[in-house]
Amino acid sequence: MKGKVYLVGAGPGDPELLTLKALRVLKTADAVLHDDLVAPEILSLIPPTAQVHNVGKRCGKKNILQEELNFLMVALADSGLRVIRLKSGDPMIFGRAGEEIEALRRAGIAYEIVPGVTSALGAAAAAGIPLTHRRTSSALVFITAHQAPGSEAANWSKLAGSGATLVIYMPGHNFSEIAANLRAAGVAGSTPCALLSRATTPHQRTHRSTIDELSHSPKLAAPTLLVVGEVVRFADPAALVEEFATPISADGENAVPVTLFSDSFAVADYAGTYFEPSDSVNNEEPIA
Repeated sequence: MKGKVYLVGAGPGDPELLTLKALRVLKTADAVLHDDLVAPEILSLIPPTAQVHNVGKRCGKKNILQEELNFLMVALADSGLRVIRLKSGDPMIFGRAGEEIEALRRAGIAYEIVPGVTSALGAAAAAGIPLTHRRTSSALVFITAHQAPGSEAANWSKLAGSGATLVIYMPGHNFSEIAANLRAAGVAGSTPCALLSRATTPHQRTHRSTIDELSHSPKLAAPTLLVVGEVVRFADPAALVEEFATPISADGENAVPVTLFSDSFAVADYAGTYFEPSDSVNNEEPIA
């Protein structure tokens, strides 16, 4: 009798963001094929009797080719095992789940998808960046800076021209090219952006810039995300201090000095525009 494959999202890095369903499925695994970015605390939840295979890809280096991974996954399930394909973030967002699902269907292997917190949502939450805002951005676009060989490049003009918040996965370090693509797509050079590194982990770092200044950004450790849009102005100032200055308390004491942000953006400049109540704004609570 054939087994079953579970495509499971492990979340963006913080082990506490693993879902209850993912935890339940993981504890019943006969075999686990995991990404390199899955937190060690999550890997420790794998039953000691299960086979464990690191099939991750980091910085262009691969432990296994995608075709070999597909073959191993199918072979394990075909032998009757309960196989967990454990992916960082959400398996359906830039996780090659589509290719793996195709392989499972061709082999007649049953599968189930267990969603996870994608890194864009985890990173934005950790930095205090609202990815949408009813006064500045009513659309959100996920895009990757890397495409498969031979695939058509993303149409930056269509994606960026709407004024939507852009979250660029795997931006690499070629910030000049990304900035050029955004400007060519009609994004103003003064548009704020934030580079987020190792989000939701103790090693998280954040650098805020603009499109014009993006090329001067530091090369932060992977994995990284780039958030582009006016919503970056609403980020938590305390989360944007790279050296993690003293957090701002509820009563205003121990506040981060304003001078730390003098070369960036003045949040106070936007207080009157964005934080004054308005009777003309629809206060209906969104379903999501």
